[in-house]
Amino acid sequence: MDKHAFVLTALKPALPPPRAASGPLKWLRARLFAGPVSTVLTLVSLAVLWLIVPPLLDFLVFDAVWRGSGREACLAETVGRPVGACWPFIWAKLGQLTYGFYPADERWRVNLVFAAAVALLVPLLIPSAPFKRLNAALFFVAFPLAAFALLVGGRFGLAYVETRAWGGLLVTLVVAVTGIVASLPLGILLALGRRSSLPVVRWLAVAVIEVWRGVPLITVLFFATYMLPLFLPGSWTIDALLRVLIGVAVFAAAYMAEVVRGGLQGVPRAQYEGAIALGLGHWQTMVLVVLPQALKLVIPGIVNTFIGLFKDTTLVMIVAIFDLLGQLRAAFADPAWASPSTLYTGFAFAGLIYFSFCFGMSRYALFIERRLDGGRR
Repeated sequence: MDKHAFVLTALKPALPPPRAASGPLKWLRARLFAGPVSTVLTLVSLAVLWLIVPPLLDFLVFDAVWRGSGREACLAETVGRPVGACWPFIWAKLGQLTYGFYPADERWRVNLVFAAAVALLVPLLIPSAPFKRLNAALFFVAFPLAAFALLVGGRFGLAYVETRAWGGLLVTLVVAVTGIVASLPLGILLALGRRSSLPVVRWLAVAVIEVWRGVPLITVLFFATYMLPLFLPGSWTIDALLRVLIGVAVFAAAYMAEVVRGGLQGVPRAQYEGAIALGLGHWQTMVLVVLPQALKLVIPGIVNTFIGLFKDTTLVMIVAIFDLLGQLRAAFADPAWASPSTLYTGFAFAGLIYFSFCFGMSRYALFIERRLDGGRR
């Protein structure tokens, strides 16, 4: 027997139980209390939330006024207690905030456009939904034409409604959706043009991108609204909203081009060489091999541009087009609803709407990223 052998004569003391391998405890340790710095940041964040969330809930929910027919319902002297948000003001102005000055008896046309947009967009966003090509053709080709015919009217027995009467959430969605849908393909074309081997195409793409990126959106809107008509022949007239839509789309496309160009530069050179070795032409290589990989790499940047564009739609108010925020500010002028909390209630309502749309785009982009990254994981 080896003289160095050791034989236990008693049981070792019991070891402590292992840390939870799954469940809420593991999540808390990994995400919130992974170390001293993480623990301090978590405690500071909780303290900040404690200072912000309870007063916000008091204003929006617990101390809020939910019923009333005038400013008296939102005055502390009348109610006899501290008054928070004046939600009756929002209910009274909801039609104006949604449709602007669109004729009340024709608002069913706007509702029909909203319903059709949701009915076509939701299946398009669900990866497992069938008939994707048909759905995309209906949403990107047929729907814009049908929506324009419905909203403007003047044909098929529909009353004509000029775009000056449009406003509120209607204008916000029209400007945002048009800018988002048009900016991506235009941005891809500009990005490809900037990488072109033809000097004329490359210089033209660079000039468009740099000029439109070098001026603020307010300048673009002013030029499209007030200066562009001065350069057109006297017999030419372009609708004010259409001029804004074109300016917003080209402005967003210039930023989108640089995002897409970053994705193109991130695709390995071997992908180009492999496509050429398979006998694919230049455009086949770009469309079938390079662009899908490039767009996948820059999904966060694309969605960030979309979110910024959606929020920038508020600038159209400067050129006398009343979007959601413009109609809200116009509603503040009604003396029948003048109260200390009306202003804060209106901006809180607008903030919730903008946050809902932007947060939805962000979450959906995250879902697409995880889905496309599933094979690599």
